Amino acid sequence: MLSEFDLISRYFTRPSHNLGSAVALGIGDDCALITPSPGMQLAISSDMLVEGRHFFAGADAGRLGHKCLAVNLSDLAAMGARPLAFTLALSLPSADPAWLAPFSSGLLALADQHHCALIGGDTTKGPLNICITVFGEALPGLTLRRDAALPGDDIWISGTLGDARLALAGYRNEIVLDDATLDKAGERMHRPTPRVELGTALSGIAHAAIDISDGLAGDLGHILSRSGTGASLMVDALPAGPMLSLQPDALRRRFTLSGGDDYELCFTAPADHRDAVLTAAQRANVPVTRVGSIDADAGLRLLDANGAPLALQPASFDHFATP
Repeated sequence: MLSEFDLISRYFTRPSHNLGSAVALGIGDDCALITPSPGMQLAISSDMLVEGRHFFAGADAGRLGHKCLAVNLSDLAAMGARPLAFTLALSLPSADPAWLAPFSSGLLALADQHHCALIGGDTTKGPLNICITVFGEALPGLTLRRDAALPGDDIWISGTLGDARLALAGYRNEIVLDDATLDKAGERMHRPTPRVELGTALSGIAHAAIDISDGLAGDLGHILSRSGTGASLMVDALPAGPMLSLQPDALRRRFTLSGGDDYELCFTAPADHRDAVLTAAQRANVPVTRVGSIDADAGLRLLDANGAPLALQPASFDHFATP
């Protein structure tokens, strides 16, 4: 039987060379110590993933390890921050090596990819619950904030939208998908790609940004609310995922607007920065699509390919309002 400290030592303690220059002290003391680069601000975010709410019971442990860190790194990306370190608070029904080994492998492989050190946390026995707090650094005055969109800005989307929601619909039997389609769409749901390199590349180019976790319409709405602006969104220009693009138009519109779990970036930038945006995207090796504009008048206006209004009522995920 693994003790709490055996569990931490075997699955989550890393050699000191994996910690990075910003970590002065990692796992093993009452606190970790982080030293950000001179002149930089710390960016900090927490996310909790609860079994039965954020992922299905019995979910693949390796993919779950990847996703629980990916959603936190996505928050740093939306601020244009470089990852430094993270903590892990983990509630487990039991200390099962068959689950812990792939979970820690998936988690730490993504951490190594982004040079983000695991520096502490907590473990306890209880229902499966994963809470990560991530730390990054960004240049003061150049962070991408939700309150910084300006009238005349272009609205951009990274990558593609909707395949994660398509997979969820398949798992819930809302629609019938063949196995190949469900597997490919499911990869976007289970193993999202945090757009960290794009976020940092957009620093000083873009104005506002947010990561798309609860659906584009709702998440863009946060930018509009915080910035005191409105927007015109070209719904048929939204980049649908490769599996969603094969579905009927009505489903494509619904899932690109309201799908959630995409963890792409929605960001705004001045129209005269279009070349700079495309150069930053190329440098980060991430496709971006211009999908609308920020307006002075409040509200979100949804338009079709011809610029005509669409009578759609997009929903957004809410933990306390969504069953």
